[in-house]
Amino acid sequence: MARAQLQPRADREVFVVPLEVRPEHIDENNHVNNVVYVGWLQDVGTAHWNARFDEATRARWSWVALRHEIDYLRGITPGATGIIARTWVGDPQGPRFNRYVRIEDAEGRLCAQGVSEWCLVETGSLRPSRIPADMLIPFSAGSMPTASAD
Repeated sequence: MARAQLQPRADREVFVVPLEVRPEHIDENNHVNNVVYVGWLQDVGTAHWNARFDEATRARWSWVALRHEIDYLRGITPGATGIIARTWVGDPQGPRFNRYVRIEDAEGRLCAQGVSEWCLVETGSLRPSRIPADMLIPFSAGSMPTASAD
């Protein structure tokens, strides 16, 4: 049973990423294969991180996915265009952050939604590190103009 539809938090920036449906994404059921969505969750989170933090910060810190949970609600068929992902983050919990993603079709209908749990690590050692309070600022509503990844 699918959970309630995820809705962006008012205090968080919603980052929008266009998604491309490629022929290799389509499975024998003639829709985007489930494993493609896992890749999309990873790509969307990475795009948001890369867009909001400079090269020096990204060189010092990295994220490790601990788990992904996805609800599949509407199949995406071959040749679909206008597919987007909307993503935002939750509250830090020590070194962990939940990231939320809604994948929508060109009509704005929810096709899938996911929650990923990420852990902040120091790049050199890969040791978990408490998320600094100032790291939440770029993910907050109103801190940056809403932008999309290219």
